[in-house]
Amino acid sequence: QTSAKASQAARSVAPRSVASRRNVAARAGADRPLWSPGSQPPAWLDGSLAGDYGFDPLHLSEEPEMRKWMVQAELVHARWAMLGVAGILFTSIAAKNGAPFPDWYDAGKEAIKTSPAPLGSLIFTELLLFGWVETKRLYDLRNPGSQGDGSFLGITDGLKGKENGYPGGLFDPMGMSKNEASFKEAKVKEIKNGRLAMLAFVGFIAQHHATHKSPIDNLVDHVADPFHVTFATNGVSVPHFTEF
Repeated sequence: QTSAKASQAARSVAPRSVASRRNVAARAGADRPLWSPGSQPPAWLDGSLAGDYGFDPLHLSEEPEMRKWMVQAELVHARWAMLGVAGILFTSIAAKNGAPFPDWYDAGKEAIKTSPAPLGSLIFTELLLFGWVETKRLYDLRNPGSQGDGSFLGITDGLKGKENGYPGGLFDPMGMSKNEASFKEAKVKEIKNGRLAMLAFVGFIAQHHATHKSPIDNLVDHVADPFHVTFATNGVSVPHFTEF
């Protein structure tokens, strides 16, 4: 009889425990900004990562080791995108003002034409140097701190940061990482701007494919005739639209 009562008590407590955990998770989701207001974030995205808004529909970061890799991959791509987008906009604006810069889409081709070094030598050198650096970074990702002082002739000793992906020293001249609150805020700002830059770069590629012009040229044309020069009238984005 005692065993039966204990079993019945366990069955009555179990649903309440599960419901309680769900309620706690729901409240946790409601207390943080999410990509879709009111949605339930995945259990593995608890809001501790910079720029975590609970978006992972393909479960790409569900495994802890893969999540570490995805965080670093996004960060590196975001930084390259910010540099690339800023460079495209700067050279496009300068070209509109008479500077001898080629269209961003042809810049690589023009650089190869005028380079004193053969293309094969450039590719080999980049593969060698980038491969070495990226291998070191991969080892440090898998085992933080394993790439100790003096691993690169002592050059990197003054670039130590607090965590993977965030070097300090010369890369933090304003000491922003010394204050935890400002460091946390800066990480969120960086990844948000980086995500915007990645989307912008995809837009630049799509624009050039449709119009064969730079983003600044597209903007100038749109401002000059905003009702007739749009994404819907370029003849590519919305097929057959201009026929009506």
